[in-house]
Amino acid sequence: MPRKTPVSFYFFYLSALVVIVAGLKMAAQAVIILFLSIFIASILSPLMLGMERRGVPRVLAFLLILSLVLGGLFFMVTVVANSFEGFMRNLPAYEQKLRELAQLWSGRLGEMGFAVDPKLILESLDLRTFVAMGGRAAGNIGIFLSKALLVAIGVAFILFETPHFGKKLELIFGGREESLRNFSLFSHTIQKYFSIKTFTSMLTGVAITVALLFFDIQYAVLWGVLGFLLNFIPVIGSLIAAIPAILLALFYKDLGTVLWVVVIYILINNLISNVLEPKIMGDGLGLSPAVIFFSLIFWGWVLGPVGMFLAVPLTMTLKIAFDSNERTRWIGILMSNPRKS
Repeated sequence: MPRKTPVSFYFFYLSALVVIVAGLKMAAQAVIILFLSIFIASILSPLMLGMERRGVPRVLAFLLILSLVLGGLFFMVTVVANSFEGFMRNLPAYEQKLRELAQLWSGRLGEMGFAVDPKLILESLDLRTFVAMGGRAAGNIGIFLSKALLVAIGVAFILFETPHFGKKLELIFGGREESLRNFSLFSHTIQKYFSIKTFTSMLTGVAITVALLFFDIQYAVLWGVLGFLLNFIPVIGSLIAAIPAILLALFYKDLGTVLWVVVIYILINNLISNVLEPKIMGDGLGLSPAVIFFSLIFWGWVLGPVGMFLAVPLTMTLKIAFDSNERTRWIGILMSNPRKS
Protein backbone atom coordinates (compact mmCIF):
# COMPACT_ATOMS: atom_id res chain seq x y z
CA MET A 1 0.00 0.00 0.00
CA PRO A 2 1.55 3.36 -1.04
CA ARG A 3 2.51 5.72 1.72
CA LYS A 4 0.30 8.81 2.03
CA THR A 5 1.96 12.20 1.98
CA PRO A 6 0.65 14.66 4.59
CA VAL A 7 -0.68 17.99 3.36
CA SER A 8 1.78 19.79 5.66
CA PHE A 9 4.61 18.40 3.50
CA TYR A 10 3.37 20.34 0.45
CA PHE A 11 2.63 23.51 2.45
CA PHE A 12 6.17 23.45 3.82
CA TYR A 13 7.75 23.15 0.38
CA LEU A 14 5.34 25.68 -1.12
CA SER A 15 6.34 28.19 1.56
CA ALA A 16 9.99 27.43 0.95
CA LEU A 17 9.45 27.92 -2.80
CA VAL A 18 7.87 31.34 -2.26
CA VAL A 19 10.80 32.44 -0.07
CA ILE A 20 13.36 31.15 -2.61
CA VAL A 21 11.63 32.85 -5.56
CA ALA A 22 11.43 36.15 -3.62
CA GLY A 23 15.13 35.85 -2.80
CA LEU A 24 16.02 35.12 -6.43
CA LYS A 25 14.05 38.14 -7.61
CA MET A 26 15.67 40.46 -5.07
CA ALA A 27 19.18 39.18 -5.87
CA ALA A 28 18.53 38.81 -9.61
CA GLN A 29 21.66 40.70 -10.74
CA ALA A 30 24.02 38.43 -8.79
CA VAL A 31 22.02 35.26 -9.51
CA ILE A 32 22.12 35.93 -13.27
CA ILE A 33 25.93 36.10 -13.22
CA LEU A 34 26.08 32.86 -11.21
CA PHE A 35 23.63 30.97 -13.43
CA LEU A 36 25.23 32.15 -16.68
CA SER A 37 28.69 31.19 -15.40
CA ILE A 38 27.49 27.70 -14.41
CA PHE A 39 25.64 27.01 -17.65
CA ILE A 40 28.39 28.36 -19.95
CA ALA A 41 30.96 26.34 -18.01
CA SER A 42 28.75 23.25 -18.42
CA ILE A 43 29.01 23.69 -22.20
CA LEU A 44 32.78 24.17 -22.20
CA SER A 45 33.83 21.63 -19.57
CA PRO A 46 33.37 18.54 -21.84
CA LEU A 47 35.52 20.29 -24.46
CA MET A 48 38.23 21.00 -21.90
CA LEU A 49 38.17 17.45 -20.50
CA GLY A 50 38.24 16.05 -24.04
CA MET A 51 41.35 18.10 -24.83
CA GLU A 52 43.00 16.76 -21.65
CA ARG A 53 42.21 13.16 -22.64
CA ARG A 54 43.95 13.78 -25.97
CA GLY A 55 47.14 14.79 -24.21
CA VAL A 56 46.78 18.59 -24.11
CA PRO A 57 48.16 19.95 -20.81
CA ARG A 58 45.46 21.18 -18.44
CA VAL A 59 46.79 24.75 -18.28
CA LEU A 60 47.01 24.99 -22.07
CA ALA A 61 43.49 23.55 -22.50
CA PHE A 62 42.20 26.02 -19.92
CA LEU A 63 43.85 28.98 -21.69
CA LEU A 64 42.54 27.88 -25.08
CA ILE A 65 38.97 27.60 -23.78
CA LEU A 66 39.24 30.96 -22.01
CA SER A 67 40.57 32.57 -25.20
CA LEU A 68 37.61 31.09 -27.09
CA VAL A 69 35.14 32.64 -24.60
CA LEU A 70 36.80 36.06 -24.61
CA GLY A 71 37.22 36.03 -28.40
CA GLY A 72 33.56 35.17 -28.95
CA LEU A 73 32.47 37.86 -26.50
CA PHE A 74 34.72 40.47 -28.16
CA PHE A 75 33.41 39.54 -31.63
CA MET A 76 29.75 39.82 -30.62
CA VAL A 77 30.25 43.09 -28.74
CA THR A 78 32.18 44.63 -31.67
CA VAL A 79 29.66 43.55 -34.31
CA VAL A 80 26.63 44.59 -32.26
CA ALA A 81 28.14 47.94 -31.20
CA ASN A 82 29.21 48.95 -34.72
CA SER A 83 26.00 47.81 -36.39
CA PHE A 84 23.81 49.29 -33.66
CA GLU A 85 25.53 52.66 -34.02
CA GLY A 86 24.83 52.70 -37.77
CA PHE A 87 21.26 51.53 -37.22
CA MET A 88 20.55 54.34 -34.75
CA ARG A 89 22.16 56.88 -37.08
CA ASN A 90 19.80 55.87 -39.88
CA LEU A 91 16.62 55.96 -37.77
CA PRO A 92 15.43 59.32 -39.22
CA ALA A 93 15.59 57.80 -42.72
CA TYR A 94 13.64 54.77 -41.52
CA GLU A 95 11.02 57.07 -39.98
CA GLN A 96 10.62 58.85 -43.34
CA LYS A 97 10.24 55.50 -45.11
CA LEU A 98 7.61 54.50 -42.58
CA ARG A 99 5.67 57.70 -43.28
CA GLU A 100 5.75 57.00 -47.01
CA LEU A 101 4.56 53.43 -46.48
CA ALA A 102 1.78 54.59 -44.17
CA GLN A 103 0.55 57.06 -46.79
CA LEU A 104 0.78 54.44 -49.54
CA TRP A 105 -1.09 51.69 -47.72
CA SER A 106 -3.72 53.99 -46.26
CA GLY A 107 -4.47 55.15 -49.83
CA ARG A 108 -4.69 51.57 -51.11
CA LEU A 109 -6.95 50.54 -48.25
CA GLY A 110 -9.10 53.60 -48.90
CA GLU A 111 -9.53 52.50 -52.51
CA MET A 112 -10.80 49.14 -51.22
CA GLY A 113 -13.34 50.85 -48.95
CA PHE A 114 -11.36 50.76 -45.68
CA ALA A 115 -10.83 54.25 -44.27
CA VAL A 116 -7.54 54.32 -42.36
CA ASP A 117 -5.91 57.47 -41.00
CA PRO A 118 -2.12 57.29 -41.67
CA LYS A 119 -1.51 59.32 -38.48
CA LEU A 120 -2.85 56.42 -36.42
CA ILE A 121 -0.35 54.06 -38.07
CA LEU A 122 2.52 56.46 -37.43
CA GLU A 123 1.52 56.98 -33.81
CA SER A 124 1.38 53.22 -33.20
CA LEU A 125 4.77 52.75 -34.92
CA ASP A 126 6.58 55.84 -33.63
CA LEU A 127 10.29 55.20 -34.23
CA ARG A 128 11.24 57.98 -31.80
CA THR A 129 10.60 55.49 -29.03
CA PHE A 130 13.40 53.39 -30.53
CA VAL A 131 15.69 56.43 -30.37
CA ALA A 132 15.01 56.74 -26.65
CA MET A 133 15.52 52.99 -26.19
CA GLY A 134 18.74 53.20 -28.16
CA GLY A 135 20.02 55.99 -25.96
CA ARG A 136 19.34 53.97 -22.85
CA ALA A 137 20.93 50.88 -24.40
CA ALA A 138 24.06 52.84 -25.36
CA GLY A 139 24.30 54.13 -21.81
CA ASN A 140 24.10 50.58 -20.48
CA ILE A 141 26.90 49.18 -22.67
CA GLY A 142 29.46 49.77 -19.92
CA ILE A 143 27.25 47.93 -17.39
CA PHE A 144 26.79 45.06 -19.85
CA LEU A 145 30.52 44.76 -20.45
CA SER A 146 31.28 44.74 -16.72
CA LYS A 147 28.72 41.95 -16.16
CA ALA A 148 30.04 40.02 -19.16
CA LEU A 149 33.54 40.26 -17.71
CA LEU A 150 32.28 38.94 -14.36
CA VAL A 151 30.60 36.04 -16.15
CA ALA A 152 33.85 35.27 -18.01
CA ILE A 153 35.79 35.30 -14.74
CA GLY A 154 33.17 33.04 -13.14
CA VAL A 155 33.41 30.62 -16.08
CA ALA A 156 37.20 30.59 -15.72
CA PHE A 157 37.06 29.68 -12.02
CA ILE A 158 34.45 26.94 -12.57
CA LEU A 159 36.43 25.44 -15.45
CA PHE A 160 39.58 25.44 -13.33
CA GLU A 161 37.70 23.43 -10.68
CA THR A 162 36.16 20.99 -13.20
CA PRO A 163 38.80 18.20 -12.94
CA HIS A 164 38.27 17.99 -9.15
CA PHE A 165 34.47 18.18 -9.26
CA GLY A 166 33.90 14.42 -9.52
CA LYS A 167 35.87 13.73 -6.34
CA LYS A 168 33.92 16.44 -4.49
CA LEU A 169 30.62 14.87 -5.55
CA GLU A 170 31.73 11.46 -4.26
CA LEU A 171 32.59 13.02 -0.90
CA ILE A 172 29.28 14.92 -0.77
CA PHE A 173 27.00 12.01 -1.64
CA GLY A 174 29.10 9.27 -0.02
CA GLY A 175 27.42 5.91 -0.64
CA ARG A 176 24.13 7.40 -1.86
CA GLU A 177 24.33 6.10 -5.40
CA GLU A 178 20.81 7.24 -6.32
CA SER A 179 21.58 10.88 -5.41
CA LEU A 180 24.84 10.75 -7.36
CA ARG A 181 23.00 9.21 -10.31
CA ASN A 182 20.33 11.94 -10.23
CA PHE A 183 22.97 14.66 -10.16
CA SER A 184 24.84 12.99 -13.04
CA LEU A 185 21.57 12.86 -15.00
CA PHE A 186 20.97 16.56 -14.33
CA SER A 187 24.52 17.48 -15.39
CA HIS A 188 24.37 15.37 -18.55
CA THR A 189 20.95 16.76 -19.55
CA ILE A 190 22.02 20.37 -19.08
CA GLN A 191 25.26 19.83 -21.02
CA LYS A 192 23.38 18.07 -23.80
CA TYR A 193 20.74 20.79 -24.02
CA PHE A 194 23.20 23.71 -24.10
CA SER A 195 25.66 22.02 -26.46
CA ILE A 196 22.96 21.18 -29.01
CA LYS A 197 21.17 24.52 -28.57
CA THR A 198 24.44 26.42 -29.08
CA PHE A 199 25.17 24.45 -32.25
CA THR A 200 21.68 24.93 -33.72
CA SER A 201 21.65 28.62 -32.72
CA MET A 202 24.98 29.18 -34.47
CA LEU A 203 23.61 27.38 -37.52
CA THR A 204 20.51 29.61 -37.40
CA GLY A 205 22.61 32.77 -37.11
CA VAL A 206 24.90 31.82 -40.01
CA ALA A 207 21.96 30.83 -42.24
CA ILE A 208 20.14 34.11 -41.51
CA THR A 209 23.29 36.16 -42.18
CA VAL A 210 23.99 34.42 -45.52
CA ALA A 211 20.35 34.75 -46.65
CA LEU A 212 20.14 38.44 -45.75
CA LEU A 213 23.50 39.17 -47.43
CA PHE A 214 22.14 37.48 -50.59
CA PHE A 215 19.14 39.83 -50.58
CA ASP A 216 21.34 42.80 -49.61
CA ILE A 217 19.48 43.57 -46.38
CA GLN A 218 21.23 46.14 -44.18
CA TYR A 219 23.10 44.95 -41.05
CA ALA A 220 22.81 41.28 -42.02
CA VAL A 221 25.52 40.25 -39.53
CA LEU A 222 23.73 42.08 -36.70
CA TRP A 223 20.46 40.28 -37.46
CA GLY A 224 22.37 36.99 -37.64
CA VAL A 225 23.85 37.58 -34.17
CA LEU A 226 20.36 38.53 -32.94
CA GLY A 227 18.98 35.30 -34.43
CA PHE A 228 21.72 33.31 -32.68
CA LEU A 229 20.97 34.86 -29.28
CA LEU A 230 17.17 34.82 -29.47
CA ASN A 231 17.12 31.21 -30.67
CA PHE A 232 17.84 30.28 -27.04
CA ILE A 233 14.38 31.64 -26.17
CA PRO A 234 11.80 29.00 -27.18
CA VAL A 235 8.51 29.83 -28.92
CA ILE A 236 8.88 33.63 -29.25
CA GLY A 237 12.62 34.18 -29.75
CA SER A 238 12.68 33.38 -33.47
CA LEU A 239 9.60 35.57 -34.09
CA ILE A 240 11.22 38.60 -32.41
CA ALA A 241 14.51 38.06 -34.29
CA ALA A 242 12.72 38.20 -37.66
CA ILE A 243 11.03 41.59 -37.16
CA PRO A 244 13.96 44.02 -37.81
CA ALA A 245 15.11 42.34 -41.04
CA ILE A 246 11.56 42.12 -42.39
CA LEU A 247 10.99 45.83 -41.62
CA LEU A 248 14.22 46.83 -43.41
CA ALA A 249 13.22 44.72 -46.42
CA LEU A 250 9.83 46.45 -46.38
CA PHE A 251 11.53 49.88 -46.31
CA TYR A 252 14.05 49.38 -49.11
CA LYS A 253 13.01 46.35 -51.18
CA ASP A 254 10.03 45.32 -53.28
CA LEU A 255 7.16 43.23 -51.97
CA GLY A 256 8.56 40.08 -53.59
CA THR A 257 11.83 40.40 -51.63
CA VAL A 258 9.89 40.99 -48.41
CA LEU A 259 7.93 37.79 -48.98
CA TRP A 260 11.17 35.89 -49.71
CA VAL A 261 12.71 37.14 -46.45
CA VAL A 262 9.61 36.04 -44.51
CA VAL A 263 9.66 32.62 -46.19
CA ILE A 264 13.39 32.18 -45.53
CA TYR A 265 12.97 32.99 -41.82
CA ILE A 266 10.11 30.49 -41.60
CA LEU A 267 12.13 27.80 -43.42
CA ILE A 268 15.30 28.32 -41.37
CA ASN A 269 13.50 28.26 -38.03
CA ASN A 270 11.29 25.32 -38.93
CA LEU A 271 14.04 23.18 -40.45
CA ILE A 272 16.50 23.82 -37.61
CA SER A 273 14.23 24.20 -34.57
CA ASN A 274 11.47 21.72 -35.51
CA VAL A 275 13.35 19.13 -37.62
CA LEU A 276 17.11 19.12 -36.97
CA GLU A 277 17.11 20.08 -33.28
CA PRO A 278 14.56 17.46 -32.09
CA LYS A 279 16.36 14.81 -34.15
CA ILE A 280 19.68 15.56 -32.42
CA MET A 281 18.17 16.26 -29.02
CA GLY A 282 16.09 13.08 -29.01
CA ASP A 283 14.04 12.52 -25.84
CA GLY A 284 16.48 14.34 -23.57
CA LEU A 285 14.17 17.18 -22.48
CA GLY A 286 10.70 15.69 -22.13
CA LEU A 287 9.13 19.00 -21.04
CA SER A 288 5.55 19.80 -21.93
CA PRO A 289 5.19 22.67 -24.47
CA ALA A 290 2.78 24.41 -22.07
CA VAL A 291 5.36 24.14 -19.27
CA ILE A 292 8.03 25.64 -21.56
CA PHE A 293 5.76 28.56 -22.47
CA PHE A 294 4.78 29.39 -18.89
CA SER A 295 8.38 28.92 -17.72
CA LEU A 296 9.35 31.75 -20.12
CA ILE A 297 6.87 34.05 -18.40
CA PHE A 298 7.84 32.95 -14.88
CA TRP A 299 11.63 33.10 -15.23
CA GLY A 300 11.38 36.29 -17.28
CA TRP A 301 9.49 37.86 -14.37
CA VAL A 302 11.99 36.57 -11.78
CA LEU A 303 15.29 37.22 -13.59
CA GLY A 304 14.37 39.59 -16.41
CA PRO A 305 15.29 38.98 -20.09
CA VAL A 306 18.18 36.67 -19.15
CA GLY A 307 15.66 34.49 -17.31
CA MET A 308 13.95 33.79 -20.65
CA PHE A 309 17.27 32.50 -22.03
CA LEU A 310 17.67 30.22 -19.00
CA ALA A 311 14.00 29.24 -18.68
CA VAL A 312 14.32 25.76 -20.18
CA PRO A 313 17.44 24.58 -18.28
CA LEU A 314 16.13 25.99 -14.99
CA THR A 315 12.77 24.27 -15.50
CA MET A 316 14.57 21.05 -16.45
CA THR A 317 16.49 21.31 -13.16
CA LEU A 318 13.22 21.53 -11.24
CA LYS A 319 11.74 18.58 -13.13
CA ILE A 320 14.76 16.37 -12.38
CA ALA A 321 14.55 17.41 -8.72
CA PHE A 322 10.85 16.48 -8.60
CA ASP A 323 11.51 13.17 -10.36
CA SER A 324 14.19 12.22 -7.82
CA ASN A 325 11.74 12.27 -4.88
CA GLU A 326 8.93 9.73 -4.62
CA ARG A 327 6.59 12.27 -2.98
CA THR A 328 7.02 14.88 -5.72
CA ARG A 329 7.39 12.57 -8.72
CA TRP A 330 3.79 13.31 -9.74
CA ILE A 331 4.77 16.97 -10.30
CA GLY A 332 7.55 15.83 -12.61
CA ILE A 333 5.03 13.73 -14.53
CA LEU A 334 2.72 16.74 -14.91
CA MET A 335 5.66 18.75 -16.30
CA SER A 336 6.64 16.05 -18.79
CA ASN A 337 5.73 15.74 -22.44
CA PRO A 338 3.39 12.71 -22.81
CA ARG A 339 4.72 12.06 -26.33
CA LYS A 340 8.19 11.47 -24.88
CA SER A 341 7.28 9.56 -21.76
